[in-house]
Amino acid sequence: MAAELSTSINIKEPRWDQSKFVGRAKHFFTVTDPRNILLTNEQLSHAHDIITDYRKGIVSPGLTEDELWRAKYVFDSAFHPDTGEKMILIGRMSAQVPMNMTITGCMMTFYKTTPAVLFWQWINQSFNAIVNYTNRSGDAPITVSQLGTAYVSATTGAVATALGLNALTKHISPLIGRFVPFAAVAAANCINIPLMRQRELQHGIPITDENDNRLGESTKAAQQAISQVVVSRILMASPGMAIPPFLMNHLEKKAFLKRFPWMSAPIQVSLVGFCLVFATPLLDVKLCRLEPELRDKIQASHPGVERVYFNKGL
Repeated sequence: MAAELSTSINIKEPRWDQSKFVGRAKHFFTVTDPRNILLTNEQLSHAHDIITDYRKGIVSPGLTEDELWRAKYVFDSAFHPDTGEKMILIGRMSAQVPMNMTITGCMMTFYKTTPAVLFWQWINQSFNAIVNYTNRSGDAPITVSQLGTAYVSATTGAVATALGLNALTKHISPLIGRFVPFAAVAAANCINIPLMRQRELQHGIPITDENDNRLGESTKAAQQAISQVVVSRILMASPGMAIPPFLMNHLEKKAFLKRFPWMSAPIQVSLVGFCLVFATPLLDVKLCRLEPELRDKIQASHPGVERVYFNKGL
């Protein structure tokens, strides 16, 4: 009879060594695996039960270590790390590559006319709003008013940036014009994310010790988290939006695309998808960098804590 699986496996951490490139790559590809969006509610519920029981010290009969880790990554792909609620399908990490490659590819293909800019920037900001809401950090509810303000502001900022830059680049190299969608996306991220997560800036996000014990809420941690998300979103978009323009500018001069111009969009989408797959959230902060009143409270109740941890969101 096979021995029962140990309850000492640390499923709070990634399965692979994150100090090595191979370990980080395996973790990233597992977290963003698009196949997870095809899982049924029954499969998600089964993974949820396995992980919930395991955290309580209960091991499902016959469970292997590989099955435990598979359940952990399925669980993480579908359930919010702070609230535990099932996340909106297209807002999950597993949907990022297929959704972004399609939307970004179309933004970079159909960028020359005002109707196309309006439509695809609207689609992109609608998707971003869903992702930001789904991956908000902590148990911070967002009102319909806040959601609407962030959505409208980001869409307006993206469209204004795209149309303004399109007007400026009409008389210069077409290659420069291909980077307009990237500039619009960067501008929108700088508007959208802070507005969407403004409650966290006002009231803070949960911080914990290394054993996941909640210590309080920190506005400084929220500021750090949101600024890092803005930068990381722009950097994650860079390969997919900075490399294809050079390739497409070259390919469109070839006979193949002149003969089959309709192939431009599928090629662009494929190039963006390739870059996204090879381009791409728990953080820690020193206790001394927190706001003084929270720092003093933690030092009084947990004198041995030197670093605290928080989920920065996606």
